Amino acid sequence: KLVSTQSTGHYYITNNLSSAKMATKTATAKPSAPAAAKIAMGGGAAKSNKKKQFKDKEKPTDIRLSNIEAAKAVADAIRTSLGPKGMDKMIQGKTGDVTITNDGATILKEMQVFHPAARMLVELSKAQDIEAGDGTTSVVVLCGALLDAARKLLQRGIHPTTISEAFQVAQSKAVEVLTSIAQPIKLSDTESLIKMASTSLNSKVVSQYSSLLAPLSVEAIMNIIEPETATNVNLKDIRVVAKVGGTVEDTKLVKGIVLTQRAQATGVHRVERAKVALIQFCLSPPKTDMDNQVVISDYTQMDRILREERAYILDLCKKIKKSGANVLLIQKSILRDALNDMALHFLTKMKVLVVKDIERDEIDFVSRTLGCRPIATADHMLPEHLGQADLVEEIHVGGGNKVVSITGCQTAAKTCSILVQGSNKLLADEAERSIHDALCVIRCLVKNKHMIAGGGAPEVELSIKLAQYAATLSGVESHCIKAFADALEIIPFTLAENAGLPPINIVTELRNRHAEGEAMAGINVKKCCITNITEENVLQPLLVSISAITLASETVRSILKIDDIVNTR
Repeated sequence: KLVSTQSTGHYYITNNLSSAKMATKTATAKPSAPAAAKIAMGGGAAKSNKKKQFKDKEKPTDIRLSNIEAAKAVADAIRTSLGPKGMDKMIQGKTGDVTITNDGATILKEMQVFHPAARMLVELSKAQDIEAGDGTTSVVVLCGALLDAARKLLQRGIHPTTISEAFQVAQSKAVEVLTSIAQPIKLSDTESLIKMASTSLNSKVVSQYSSLLAPLSVEAIMNIIEPETATNVNLKDIRVVAKVGGTVEDTKLVKGIVLTQRAQATGVHRVERAKVALIQFCLSPPKTDMDNQVVISDYTQMDRILREERAYILDLCKKIKKSGANVLLIQKSILRDALNDMALHFLTKMKVLVVKDIERDEIDFVSRTLGCRPIATADHMLPEHLGQADLVEEIHVGGGNKVVSITGCQTAAKTCSILVQGSNKLLADEAERSIHDALCVIRCLVKNKHMIAGGGAPEVELSIKLAQYAATLSGVESHCIKAFADALEIIPFTLAENAGLPPINIVTELRNRHAEGEAMAGINVKKCCITNITEENVLQPLLVSISAITLASETVRSILKIDDIVNTR
């Protein structure tokens, strides 16, 4: 409510109905004679100053509560997407493009968020996506629960700094507990890696294909690392290409390169023992840097121009042929045609397979995989700058679409491509995002070779252990850590809620089972009951949970420390 006090002429905003009514009564009531005399003598000035100081003290609290409410609204918006039975969101862009997904990072990236505190949750999801690649919805839901716990503590008069420091202690203790319940894993244990990739895929739109996509993701990672010595994975060495045509079951791993561009009509669609040239110059007549007009008054001049163009393009094509190249990849050009009809005519006679419009961001991957150098001018068309491959061919992917596959690359570079297919663009794009998440899960295991149970089991175990730890402390800190512990139960609560189970009954039973020592008891959403979740192969990397708790608590502490919002000019 925007309330006006007529006695002082001030306006203030409140959402408390009783204070609004009181202010209205105060404004309409006439001052008594002694009070009027006091105001006339200047005695009311001290009171108004005190009231102003009191309002200034209230402002940081209002700002904090406003920030918490805005951030919680974002968390509540994607809470229904958590878990295998979570709902999907349909996102419509400004241009009318539609995306269907339940991936937290994708939803928040596309969402229009204006409040600066709410934007912090978007950044939080992005940070989790970069660090772990999975758990992007969980981290935002967890952050929302911690903010709600902090709000209740603030309303009880506890100082924000005290809450922030207690949450820091609880976070450190939570990481210790998680590490103690984690089980070590070897990268040679392919079966366990596939189980964890499947757990990540089970909450996606393409969950029914997890038995195909999980082994494929593990194989892709194992192709580009040394399992005994690897400590990290560069996902730029795996190129995921989505193409409409066929079904998700047709998705396959290619040990080489897959180009979405079609081969040009040179009559060559398959080349064995290929020598590949990657060029960055255009096979078309040169143009000036500025707009120009050439006025021709005689047909002989026209003929001369055409002869010059022909000679120029023929010279370029001869240099390409002389270098020994029989496959030509041409970088996309925005200034002029990368390839014109005359150049295509000459290259057809030379039996060269041509693929044009290679994107700038693909150049690095292509050059590393083929072991070739991007060639900027025709004078640098030398045999030593070419890449070699056993086979380059154009293949059908269904729906009349084609892609170019380059396999048997003779280089030491460890790279591969995954060709994702789908019956429509929405499904193909979602399959691509799901495979990215599965690859990130395997990367987490390479970075930190430990795994824990899923299904809400680690969060309930953490909640009980932190509550026990809080009981050993005294004062306000104990109260704050207990609130942190209770907030962690939001994950099993939401999992049960989204699966259509009674959340309070499920969380209560989970608590009892964990209190009796069943550390691996979790929510089995397929059987709609609580079971030993490791027997159901619901596993996840330790790094995902550690990253989620660390990043969520850091964001909550940042929001609690804000006591004012200052707008700049």
